Amino acid sequence: MVMKHYPPEFKADAVALYESRPEATIRSVAADLGVNPEMLRNWVRAAGASRPRGRRAEVPAEPPTPLEAENAALRKKVRELEEEREILRKAAKYFGRGDALVNRFQFVADHQRRFGVKRLCSILGIARSSFYYWRRTTADRAARQAADARLAARIRAVHRESDGTYGVPRITAELREEGERVNHKRIARVMRSINLAGVRLRRRHRTTVTDPAAAKAPDLIGRGFTASEPNTKYVGDITYLPVESGKFLYLATVIDLASRRLAGWAIADHMRTELVTDALAAAERCRGSLAGAVIHTDHGAQYTSHAFAEACRRAGVLQSMSAIGSSADNALADPSTRPFKRETLQGRKSWSSEREARLDAFRWLHRYNTRRRHSRLGQRSPIAYEAASGTTSTTLTPAA
Repeated sequence: MVMKHYPPEFKADAVALYESRPEATIRSVAADLGVNPEMLRNWVRAAGASRPRGRRAEVPAEPPTPLEAENAALRKKVRELEEEREILRKAAKYFGRGDALVNRFQFVADHQRRFGVKRLCSILGIARSSFYYWRRTTADRAARQAADARLAARIRAVHRESDGTYGVPRITAELREEGERVNHKRIARVMRSINLAGVRLRRRHRTTVTDPAAAKAPDLIGRGFTASEPNTKYVGDITYLPVESGKFLYLATVIDLASRRLAGWAIADHMRTELVTDALAAAERCRGSLAGAVIHTDHGAQYTSHAFAEACRRAGVLQSMSAIGSSADNALADPSTRPFKRETLQGRKSWSSEREARLDAFRWLHRYNTRRRHSRLGQRSPIAYEAASGTTSTTLTPAA
């Protein structure tokens, strides 16, 4: 029978037995003595007994059973999955900020103290070496971003000054002329980042109406749309200007093949011969004299008319025409005047009034000559090109 009351000597011996067996537990010693384990534990506490440290560690622990090992592995897997879910939930708000890879690096940098770089990189699918390189180059990257921000401000100013028409080549030329040493690829990258672009070309509507019975001039150009010096070769063309309510204005131009300068132009609400003769007269006033120059046109009825031929004779100009139906007729005049509509309308289908169209034409045509950069002229304006070549005429007078 188990005793209910134990003398002090029994309690002291029980505590001493427990102290002498470092490998034994309270439960095993209590079982040997036939006492309650909690009672023995209270005796040990009351006696302030202790056992030598480290001896118990020498006793090999019993290996876990297969079921215990499996449960431990499952618990560890659950903890890992819960941690992974928490990491991905926190990272979700980083992934919608543009550059996904940079955002992942930033997330690792912000949470590495809690989860560790190795764990975060593994979950986010990035190389640790890439993260450490990104972190090491933070200062250089910040300097580049600051430089790009300054460049973006200058790009916006040039783009705004061009009425939103300049693209990468002309903005690059403008900045280089101002002393900025910059590559066009960098300009393109910065423009993409701030959503800026030049005005793009649209398809051209044909305005040439031929007269099969009219006399034709020989081809004196031979598709050689170049000239060694200004005021020697010109090309003429007509383009339409759409106005609301289905109306049209028509722009006739005379363009110098050497400098791409709009030497003469005229606007009217018709395509009669006076339109092209007025443009030729404007070119004559601009240059002072056109004697000996060649003007190349298509086979439109205005250019094959007797009145235009007579105007050319009086000005001392030789007429030239390409073959009928040849796409080379407008090989230069069309690309030179086409930007006018796309850069002034900027996506609109027409001008609201004839007055608005005329004023836009007045501003753009003069700007074309004095300021607009031309890729064939080394990104210089026609006037700047002529000044460099020694041509001194700098005025352009419209005929109508």
